[in-house]
Amino acid sequence: MLNDTICAIATALSNSGISIIRVSGQDAVEIVDSIFVNPSYKHILKSKESHTISYGFLLDGEEIIDEVLVSYFKGPKSFTSEDTVEINCHGGVFVTNKILDLVVKKGARLALPGEFTKRAFLNGRLDLSKAEAVMDLIASESNLSLKSSVSQLRGSVYDKIKELRESIIYEIAFIESALDDPEHISLDGYSDRLLEKISDIEKNIEKLLRSHNNGRLVKDGIRTVIVGKPNAGKSSLLNVLSGFDRAIVTDIEGTTRDIIEEKITLGNINLLVVDTAGIRETEDVVESIGVKYAIEYAENADLILYVVDSSKALDENDMNIITMLKNKKSIVLLNKQDLESKVDYDELVKLVPDSLIIKTSMLNELGIEELEDSIMNMFTLKEIDSSNEVMITNERHKEALSLALSSISQVKNSIELGLPEDFYSIDLMSAYASLGSIIGEEVSDDLVNEIFSKFCMGK
Repeated sequence: MLNDTICAIATALSNSGISIIRVSGQDAVEIVDSIFVNPSYKHILKSKESHTISYGFLLDGEEIIDEVLVSYFKGPKSFTSEDTVEINCHGGVFVTNKILDLVVKKGARLALPGEFTKRAFLNGRLDLSKAEAVMDLIASESNLSLKSSVSQLRGSVYDKIKELRESIIYEIAFIESALDDPEHISLDGYSDRLLEKISDIEKNIEKLLRSHNNGRLVKDGIRTVIVGKPNAGKSSLLNVLSGFDRAIVTDIEGTTRDIIEEKITLGNINLLVVDTAGIRETEDVVESIGVKYAIEYAENADLILYVVDSSKALDENDMNIITMLKNKKSIVLLNKQDLESKVDYDELVKLVPDSLIIKTSMLNELGIEELEDSIMNMFTLKEIDSSNEVMITNERHKEALSLALSSISQVKNSIELGLPEDFYSIDLMSAYASLGSIIGEEVSDDLVNEIFSKFCMGK
């Protein structure tokens, strides 16, 4: 498969100023050269130096299809480490597809999702953590997630994992050498030295694992659930935060029955906001399902926004909602401050001692700025130093680190039990392999295919 030439549209397929068709493989230059001419109608691409851009026309037979710029990158100094040509054409959908069809007709095949990046990985251009960072970079929707992706693309995760693996493989090599040549290499006192070394490795892995929670929030956003009784102002809050009418708002209780999700950016962070059905006792089958979902979403939320209708006294439904706030980051919005309040503020403070309370009015957007500031202060996500900060944002990386930590713990256990040194070697090798799976040195073909299948076409 790596011997053939692949092609794909590398930009979004829509009417726009420019589109790019990417061609990579051993015949990339010859294929594009056969359809590209300069203004003097000469085929000149094969004579061009690497990392140059040429102006000219694309021909289908004698017919000019488009006026283009063609970029040429000679392997291995290209993204895929193969000869790569990029055709920069006008961004019409029809002309872009016509050029792609012509490239295929001349001998290239359509690339699979993520196949360009997969080739970069297989050709040693990127390790697996950097390849995954490419996908995260494309999907970034906040400054923090962008910085995190750039940091990983520059090798922050790779460098740390490589450092840990080098420490582990040194100990494995020492144990194996000592067992093979006990006359010249002594293991006396080695267990104590190894215990100190792997304790340091253990601390480093634990630190990486602790970074995952913040990493997940940076990458995926803060899972935020809006709860409250029917007609408290939950949907109005979603509309105010999102800046448009995302949810239907009426004076009829129970209008929201299904789950409504919206991604909202506040400063450097993203919120995955879920507006749920009003929580109350109900005999309506559809509404009860919505209430059930609301409770489930709240259980898994990073942040709960509890909207209270201050124009109505607290009741049993409110008490049930308040129990959901226990051990959760939460903000209580004492809403409808434009109406006469029937909720005792001091009583509410006693009921939700661990929650921040903000007086709001969705009608005139009272308290919204305070709410936004409070959320950003509540989730103080550390700014990422692109040269030093290592943050685990990938769930696959977290699982591999957990396996490595388990193996390291087993080594400590073997030392404490006084087991022979070859037991240490087995678990150290397991930790070494688990860490290797993060950067692609210990992965199966199936896993590689699964990872790159999630990429967009043309990347």
